[in-house]
Amino acid sequence: MGLTQALATSLSGLTATQANIAIVAGNVANAQTPGYVAQTATQVAVTSGDSGESVRIASINRVLDQYVQQQLRTESSGGAYADLNAKFYQQLQQVYGQPGSNTTLDATFNSFTSAVQALSTSPSSFSAQSQTISAAETLAQQLNSATSSIQSLRSEADQGIANDVQQANNSLQLIANINQQLASGSSNDSTSASLEDQRDQAINQLAKVMDIRIVQGNHNQVTVFTGSGTQLAGTQASQLSFNSTGTITTAQQWSADPSKSGLGTITLTSPSGGTTDLVATGGFRSGEIAGYLGMRDGVLVTAQSQIDALASQMSSALSDTTTAGTAVTSGSQSGFNADIGSLSAGNTIQITYTDGSNVQHNISIVRVDDPLALPLSNSATSNPNDTVIGVNFSGGPASVVTQLNSALGSTGLQFSNPSGTMLQVLDSGPGTITVNAVSTTTTATSLTGGSGALPLFTDGATAFTGAITAAGSEGTGYAGRITVNNALVADPTKLVTYQTSPQTAVGDATRPNFIYNQLNNASLVYSPATGIGSVTSPYQGTLSAYMSQVISTQSLAANAATNLQSGQDIVVNALQARFNSTSAVSIDTEMANLLSLQNNYGANARVMSTVKAMLDTLMQM
Repeated sequence: MGLTQALATSLSGLTATQANIAIVAGNVANAQTPGYVAQTATQVAVTSGDSGESVRIASINRVLDQYVQQQLRTESSGGAYADLNAKFYQQLQQVYGQPGSNTTLDATFNSFTSAVQALSTSPSSFSAQSQTISAAETLAQQLNSATSSIQSLRSEADQGIANDVQQANNSLQLIANINQQLASGSSNDSTSASLEDQRDQAINQLAKVMDIRIVQGNHNQVTVFTGSGTQLAGTQASQLSFNSTGTITTAQQWSADPSKSGLGTITLTSPSGGTTDLVATGGFRSGEIAGYLGMRDGVLVTAQSQIDALASQMSSALSDTTTAGTAVTSGSQSGFNADIGSLSAGNTIQITYTDGSNVQHNISIVRVDDPLALPLSNSATSNPNDTVIGVNFSGGPASVVTQLNSALGSTGLQFSNPSGTMLQVLDSGPGTITVNAVSTTTTATSLTGGSGALPLFTDGATAFTGAITAAGSEGTGYAGRITVNNALVADPTKLVTYQTSPQTAVGDATRPNFIYNQLNNASLVYSPATGIGSVTSPYQGTLSAYMSQVISTQSLAANAATNLQSGQDIVVNALQARFNSTSAVSIDTEMANLLSLQNNYGANARVMSTVKAMLDTLMQM
């Protein structure tokens, strides 16, 4: 090797060493910078005829395990989903009260039943009457408060979606911008590595709000897709849009049909202008947005249905009376007569019949005063196994008969109006069907109707009847509107006095006993929309048993959410530690590298010094 070649080799060594020292310095300086990935230089040997062998920096690389990085993003999305669910479930638990305290929903209900029991023992006691009214008001107020809290949580979730959509748009735009810069090839290796760090940070933030998939492309570019496969960003970014509702009410629910939806959805607009409803197409399966949507449109809606069902069934149990029809025959036909004159909107006629194959059928005929609500679905009553028929009563009994014969004539049932407000239900004759029973369920709207039933709880100023309109069922959101009958608050003696002619005796316990029995012993059917029971086997039980089921179900769900959060946190932390072990800056490693580089620098410097001395000697000769 000639002196010139030796000089060139040592000079390249010095240059490469300086570059490596700069990289070490950058690593140390950014050791605490969030998202910074340690960098290393790739050195290659270069051989030329004139300069001999030398070394140069071929590239500056980031030290990371892409497989672990992708796993970390996937689990981070799941972790964010689990964290959010656990948070909301814990807040929802507060709606029902702290277990063991006297302010829980079941404790308040028990206080009410205890007051009624005391009243049944001393019906004439004005103190017992007043205490019963007070306990009823406390229960109604707690149901009102629970509704307010649940809807506040839904509003919070809605606002959370809006915030996450904005964050997602910012991340997508940043990813697209960096992809464009990397594609241009104008950046040096160090700058490219820094840009990739920024892009990774944006991708990590995006992964927390939604589940994503990353595909590596040329020139260090990446393409971002949703977990379900919809492209979000490349060199151009799609745009997410969401209209926050603000304050949400019980009547506002999301629907895939925009004309029926009362809440905002998330629309993806691609760079070409195409749009996709990501909520309707299941575009969110994990991450915070999926958690918010699940709470706003699922968990919290079910929670509201649960307390609405409690309020509805409690009101109906105290105010509704079921009257069996009277058996009749007409020639060879047989069946029942039922008076439908007292039915209010939402009240029902129940028919049970057995067909020719010995299969029993149940039919619920619902009075509907809003024609726009027709036809009804089978979920319009608590028992979805009933066949539900909605009938408009505005045309009188003759119109009711016409509608029923049109809707149910094919079953073999025959309807007629023999007189007044009487509805007659007959079979088609011997050897056809058997009409087993006909009954009507009506709501007491007066405090002195002559029976124990009374509208103790009302929907604002009117009796609760379960009416169904085009806007929905009266039961939706009823827990937020339930109140104690103002007439009872003004005159608590009506808790005992159920008729005026003849006047109810002062110590008559008929009504208090009826109230207590209905609250504690009445077996009621609850809609599967409550999440208790199923479509084929809806839950049936007393009010207290149902309430226990609700609290138990919510408690189990909250515990499951907490356990999932704990497990997910362990996975995320383990992956983060594994990722950091290779990608994060290790000061010890960098110091060791620096010592080695210093030795290399010194060795190359000595070679240059020796070559210089030799050249000086040669020149003097």
